[in-house]
Amino acid sequence: MSGVYARRVTRTAVFAASVALASTTALLTAPAAQAAPPTPVSASTARTYLGQLTVKAEGSSTGYSRDKFPHWITQSGACNTREVVLKRDGSGVVQDSSCAAVSGSWYSPYDGATWYAASDVDIDHVVPLAEAWRSGAASWSTSSRQSFANDLTRPQLIAVTDNVNQAKGDKDPAEWLPPTSSYHCMYARMWVHTKHYWNLSVDSAEKSALQSVLNGC
Repeated sequence: MSGVYARRVTRTAVFAASVALASTTALLTAPAAQAAPPTPVSASTARTYLGQLTVKAEGSSTGYSRDKFPHWITQSGACNTREVVLKRDGSGVVQDSSCAAVSGSWYSPYDGATWYAASDVDIDHVVPLAEAWRSGAASWSTSSRQSFANDLTRPQLIAVTDNVNQAKGDKDPAEWLPPTSSYHCMYARMWVHTKHYWNLSVDSAEKSALQSVLNGC
C-alpha cells in the first residue's frame, strides 16, 4: 500500500498543475472524437424529471456497504464493467487477452485532464452507491443494486481522474459539482436521468442545486 500511496501523492502534484492549465489547454488535450456515456435527457426533460422525483430527507447510511452493490460484474467474455467503460470512454484503447487496458488515453470531462494509464482513471458512479442507498436503494434486492452499480444503459458510469472521483466521494450536487463548470449542465442531466429511472428520491438542498444548474443550461 505504501508504494501505491506514494504514487498517488506524486500524481496529485501533476494533477494540480493540470487543473491550473485546464482553462487554456482543454481544447488541445481533449481527443477530437471522444467516446462518452449514453447521452442523458435534455435539460428541459431533466427539469421535468426533477419535478417528478420524490423530495424527502436523506435516509440513513446504517447498513450500507459497497459489497451490497456487487460490481464490477462480467459483461462479455473476460471483460467486466470497468473494462467496458475504459474501452468506451477512452481513445485508442488496447486491451490484452484478459481485457485489461494496456494502452490508450482518457480525457476526464470533470476536470479537463488527460491520462495515459488506466490506473490513473476511476469509473465514477454518477449517483454514488452510498447516495443511492440513502435515497431508496436500501430497500432494493441485491440483484437490483447490482444492476444499478453496473448500469451501462443510463449515463451512470463515466471514466474520470481518480483524484477527482475520490474528492467527490458520495456527495450529491448540493455538496459537489465537477471542477469544470462547463460540465455542470451535463452532470446535472446525467444525475437526474439516473435518479428518475431508478426512482430514487432527492433531498431539498439537492433538488435546489439541480434546479439552479438546469435553469442555467
